Amino acid sequence: MRSTPRTLIRHSTVALSALALATVTACGGASSPEPGAGAPAPGRSGFTPPKIESLKTLGAGEGQVNLVNWAGYVEDGGNDPKVDWVTPFEKATGCQVNAKTAGTSDEMVNLMKTGEYDAVSASGDASLRLIAGGTVAPVNTALIPNYADVFAGLKDKAWNSIDGVAYGVPHGRGANLLMWRTDTVKPAPDSWGVVFDPASPYAGKITAYDSPIYIADAALYLMATKPELGIKNPYALDDRQFQASVDLLKQQRKLVGEYWSDYTKEVQAFKSGDSVLGTTWQVIANVAAADKAPIEVTLPKEGSTGWSDTWMIAAAAKHPNCAYKWMDWIISPQANAQVAEYFGEAPSNAKSCELTADPKHCETFHAADEDYYSKVWYWTTPIAQCLDGRTDVTCKDYSEWTRAWTEIKG
Repeated sequence: MRSTPRTLIRHSTVALSALALATVTACGGASSPEPGAGAPAPGRSGFTPPKIESLKTLGAGEGQVNLVNWAGYVEDGGNDPKVDWVTPFEKATGCQVNAKTAGTSDEMVNLMKTGEYDAVSASGDASLRLIAGGTVAPVNTALIPNYADVFAGLKDKAWNSIDGVAYGVPHGRGANLLMWRTDTVKPAPDSWGVVFDPASPYAGKITAYDSPIYIADAALYLMATKPELGIKNPYALDDRQFQASVDLLKQQRKLVGEYWSDYTKEVQAFKSGDSVLGTTWQVIANVAAADKAPIEVTLPKEGSTGWSDTWMIAAAAKHPNCAYKWMDWIISPQANAQVAEYFGEAPSNAKSCELTADPKHCETFHAADEDYYSKVWYWTTPIAQCLDGRTDVTCKDYSEWTRAWTEIKG
């Protein structure tokens, strides 16, 4: 199929998390064992990725390209006739786009391992797993002209590059925000404390993201409010720090009316008043506001978690030339402006800011505001080697986060 409805945007399920537990090791793919002493993990200094060559020259397209993507990233007019950056690409390149929407990062990793897909829009909690497992190849950015205009703040990051070698092209970025109904929640909140307060007057009408990665949201709040725990990175938690985060979420469980995975359900819950407070994405807020829900959003004072997505090419891509053409297209000024505005995120191409329908889009999403994004902790795969640099303790890896999330949910 080509494109699918936005109802699957980034949704996560316990079933998929359970599947990930069986297939994902501490640093990701089943083909990459947990690093031991003297074997640095992905994202750590000294890590050596599998040796895979990047494409040297760009040839003629192979006629098609198979993509794994977040919903809303590959639109051909099927969901909204006015939203289509796929058809112009197909006409310009002769590469037919076949898109598979994935609901979670775990699903993306597993789909890419099948060898059936050429490229993927991976978030930071998947990209390192794909690199470590040898599933994706380095990218020759010289073959991607539009890469030159990508914001410097998105290049050469721990989740998309190894020792200065790019493993993809940045698609865009966004923060996980706090949303509330303005007719119910007063005063306007400025802290994540409102979703964790055990005496909350909104008990039963608080919502939270349904994924093990949400443990990082609790850790981020504790990092700001319980400095004695010594949390420096919400994805690098030792036993004590992890238990404190899990305990906070178990306490919050009594307040949560519903964990959301399907974004349309969160929109409906805020419209009906079943939910009045909780974590969200800007795209969800946009849809809710367009549906006349009385909502507002903010980046709380503690900061937030968030995402920075990267288009990566499969190491065994059957259509590498079309994949390269797609990566260049999706970060081109016009296409990147369209997708960023449709999805509700900051574009990766600086020139896109001149082409959005809303001239204030980049201002709204802080596209060039590195100070704003310095407060956002992008999703990252938790691994046993502490990502905050500690070497005297072991941190909880993703499989342990998955087990704990199942326990938190009950």
